[in-house]
Amino acid sequence: MVEDEIRAVLADHGRLSVDVGALAGGDDLYRNGLTSHASVDLMLALEEQFGIEFPPHMLRKATFQSIESIQSAIAELTKA
Repeated sequence: MVEDEIRAVLADHGRLSVDVGALAGGDDLYRNGLTSHASVDLMLALEEQFGIEFPPHMLRKATFQSIESIQSAIAELTKA
C-alpha cells in the first residue's frame, strides 16, 4: 500500500519528533518535526522509492505537509 511505503520512507528520512505510526494521514508533518532540510531528503527518498520525479510546481511546502498530501502528489505522478 502506498501509504505504508510513504510512512516507511518518512520514518527513515523525515527526522520527526514523533513516531510515524502515531500520525493521522492529515497531521501536519512540519508541526511534528519535519524541517526544510529533512523535506529535501524525504523528497529524494520518495523519488527513489516510487520511481518518480517531483516537477518544479510540486516543490513546495504544501506537497510535503502531510502523509495525505504526499500520497496525493504520488498518485498524480504515477497515474497512467
